[in-house]
Amino acid sequence: MSPVLAGVLQLLALMAALALAYAPLGTYMAKVYTSDKHWRVEKWIYKGIGANPDAEMRWPAYLRGVLAFSAVSVLFLYLLQRVQGVLPGSLGFKSIDPDQAFNTAVSFVTNTNWQSYYGEQAMGHVVQTAGLAVQNFVSAAVGIAVAVALVRGFAHSRLRSGGGTPVRTGELGNFWSDMVRGVTRILLPLSVVTAIVLVACGAIQNFSGIHEVGQFFGGHQQWNGGAVASQEAIKEIGTNGGGYFNANSAHPFENPTPFTNLFEIFLLLVIPFALTRTFGIMVGSVKQGYAILATMATIWVGFVALMMWTEFAHHGPALQIAGGAMEGKETRFGVGASSIFAVSTTLTSTGAVDSFHSSYTGLGGGIAMLGMQLGEIAPGGTGSGLYGMLIMAIIAVFIAGLMVGRTPEYLGKKIGTREIKLAACYILITPALVLVLAAAAMALPTPGNSMTNSGAHGFSEILYAYTSAANNNGSAFAGLNADTQWFNSTLGIAMVLGRFLPMVFVLALAGSLGEQKPVPASAGTLRTEKPLFTGLLVGAILIITGLTYFPALALGPLAEGLAS
Repeated sequence: MSPVLAGVLQLLALMAALALAYAPLGTYMAKVYTSDKHWRVEKWIYKGIGANPDAEMRWPAYLRGVLAFSAVSVLFLYLLQRVQGVLPGSLGFKSIDPDQAFNTAVSFVTNTNWQSYYGEQAMGHVVQTAGLAVQNFVSAAVGIAVAVALVRGFAHSRLRSGGGTPVRTGELGNFWSDMVRGVTRILLPLSVVTAIVLVACGAIQNFSGIHEVGQFFGGHQQWNGGAVASQEAIKEIGTNGGGYFNANSAHPFENPTPFTNLFEIFLLLVIPFALTRTFGIMVGSVKQGYAILATMATIWVGFVALMMWTEFAHHGPALQIAGGAMEGKETRFGVGASSIFAVSTTLTSTGAVDSFHSSYTGLGGGIAMLGMQLGEIAPGGTGSGLYGMLIMAIIAVFIAGLMVGRTPEYLGKKIGTREIKLAACYILITPALVLVLAAAAMALPTPGNSMTNSGAHGFSEILYAYTSAANNNGSAFAGLNADTQWFNSTLGIAMVLGRFLPMVFVLALAGSLGEQKPVPASAGTLRTEKPLFTGLLVGAILIITGLTYFPALALGPLAEGLAS
């Protein structure tokens, strides 16, 4: 079987699996967030943290919950790393330096999982399991909670707890209830099943220490054990991406076989895609969910096709013999599966890698970078992909309204001055962080010393790093030494602002929409469930992103790709 055919067949199998899971999972998540019943274990958690899960929150209170919980999480994870040296199960590793501890704490709490350290050489069992793995669960649950709050703002008609007549208010639900349910009813059950599958397929799960396995080239090689399968499960399901080992999902202890590779791609895509059905059910029109799904799927399939083309369209005898651009890719996965993984991990906020993006062709690396620059919306991260796409839908509706001279409406809500300002702030904050910080790193003398490569590829390393951090992706171009005070600090700032400033605008928008009365549809209302709107939305996303990032891309991956 040719490598191209193998890649296409794997893509088709992945699409079939996602299609089968779409309706059951999406419907189940809608029931999770609309039920007024609490599980017993959830009641214990609410009692422990002193939260009233039935108290309705307007957007400022919901935002305070998000920020307070995240701030406490950053502090806890930072302190855990700082005292690692005296903890049991540290495997003899020292405590993490302050700047790297800050960077790592921010990274995992923001669902970025940027790692400027070697996991198997820096983090012991306690930090890996009680620190990093826990944040993989709760950071993903926070993202879903914010997305559900925005959907409730659109839904505009809901029952108060205990029944009664529908009310139209700015109340968005309860953050603590939404976050806890995301963990207990969605992420934890899926992760348990996934971890069992991964262990059955060869991933490791233990708390063993460091093993010396032999001498190579005059030195000693050591292997670590660890609770790898359980962390691998939530790393993909929660679109987190931080690997137990430095090689991430290219490491056979994390991703042992071609089957587990395709399975992990499925895991990082399934919740973001299924959330579009959750959205459709909650707003009372599954067709609206299908329109958002079609937009996400169109971009994802298009990017996969482009990536496969760039990596298979080789020239030169070495690449022809290998069947494609195999540098930086695992032979057990091949070009096709590696391309699917690279696109899926950068179009979501996952950032896990089964190959190394810096070794991709110039245009291939640019495709991975552009996937993040779209805003992680196709299908995006757990929760963040849905609310990012809904923001772009508001922009598209506004553009359509300008073209026909009509006040824009979306899902029965008017998109007025306040709404479009909030949406505009959302789409501007991340590009501003990426471009300003990348420019500063290139202009100052010290950050440039971290680049392994010069020229266009060296600039791509810097641009990719800030794109990844500000969009909460976490993947990196190999070759950039990011474990410096400059990069630990500035990337940490980019991750914090890139995560929580957009959430401020999303929740403010949700509150504004929730306070509106629904506008009945008329003959002039834009049919946002139709293919025409899907095409408009895809075009708006690509054009806005292109106008924002094209000059920077031209100096990096485009220049490298055209020169090769």
